[in-house]
Amino acid sequence: MKILVINAGSSSLKYQLVEMSNESVIAKGLCERIGLDGRIVHQIGGEKIKYDVPFPSHQQAFEELVKLLTTGDKAVISDMSEIAAVGHRVVQGGDRFSDSALITEEMLSVLESITDLAPLHNPANIMAIRACMKVFSKGVPQVAVFDTSFHSSIPEKAFIYPIPYEMYEKHRIRRYGFHGTSHRYVSARVAELMGKPLSQLKVITCHLGNGSSVAAVDCGKSVDTTMGLTPLEGLGMGTRCGSIDPSIVTFLMDKEGLDTKGINDLMNKKSGYLGVSGLTNDMRDLEEAAEKGHARAALTLDILGYQLLKYIGGFAAAMGGVDAVVFTGGIGENSDIIRAKACEGLGFIGLTVDEKINNGLRSKEVDITTKDSKVKAWVVPTNEELVIARDTKEVAKLK
Repeated sequence: MKILVINAGSSSLKYQLVEMSNESVIAKGLCERIGLDGRIVHQIGGEKIKYDVPFPSHQQAFEELVKLLTTGDKAVISDMSEIAAVGHRVVQGGDRFSDSALITEEMLSVLESITDLAPLHNPANIMAIRACMKVFSKGVPQVAVFDTSFHSSIPEKAFIYPIPYEMYEKHRIRRYGFHGTSHRYVSARVAELMGKPLSQLKVITCHLGNGSSVAAVDCGKSVDTTMGLTPLEGLGMGTRCGSIDPSIVTFLMDKEGLDTKGINDLMNKKSGYLGVSGLTNDMRDLEEAAEKGHARAALTLDILGYQLLKYIGGFAAAMGGVDAVVFTGGIGENSDIIRAKACEGLGFIGLTVDEKINNGLRSKEVDITTKDSKVKAWVVPTNEELVIARDTKEVAKLK
């Protein structure tokens, strides 16, 4: 049984074709620069194919993908009827969807009605779903897997903001949380690695990349997370400011003559690692610059490490303890510097990083703490696509 997993952006289409009998990836790739000139990177095993091809819309990207999968000497299936279902990553499900669900016109109407909650993500997700529906026959089930659904278990005391309650009632302003499929995967995976039931563990998961969030997972359920109404809250990120004094917004609008678009652009695209360092939003380049003595690059690393330390400590207190801290995502899996900075003040909870294990570690499932650490810290590469594929199989009731 084969399931196609789709993760669409406004100008990109990331995909994986998964064989569910052994959960192996048959082919994967990225259609990018959709609406511009168009480029595709397609991978089968260790072989990559790259070429330019016009993608005026997501539908043309899907059509090119079909061609790649089914024709030529690189074909991996005879025709699209071999694909049993399609799973789509959808960023924002609001409070209407607490679980993954079959896609219907009614669902798409609901998603369109809440695009203001994720204006950068949901329109692209919806556009890709509609394009996919045109390419596939109506008999192929399509499933939406929401970034927000894992966090639907967060209690009211953690998701309600202390603003007039009617703002929540009228506009559904609340903490939703994101990166749910990643937090869900790595929290379950670390329980397997530790040989303990997830239902008996308190885990803090740190998904760190250009977008970053931390989640408190108590007995398998998310009870708090750093991202909020939008993916802007919480940690400073690649180009996002994270949590700041709300009055900074109106202060800067007044001082800099910014309108709402201008202040949103500043907070989402010009802040974070890029804004503080003045160099780049790429953590690898920042680490290299810091090593060469660039003070603001070093400050950027210190800020992220300190913020992580605060959130880990705070979530440990909120859960009444912690058994494991997990690092994942591009930075979490590959930056030994950030992992070390995040953990260097956690000795008081019984967590001590083993420098020999942590130093140079890249994208492997490894416990990076000393043998006598009561609280463990793990690096666990995430696999959001596998979560989407599994949910798609279950929701579509495939055997």
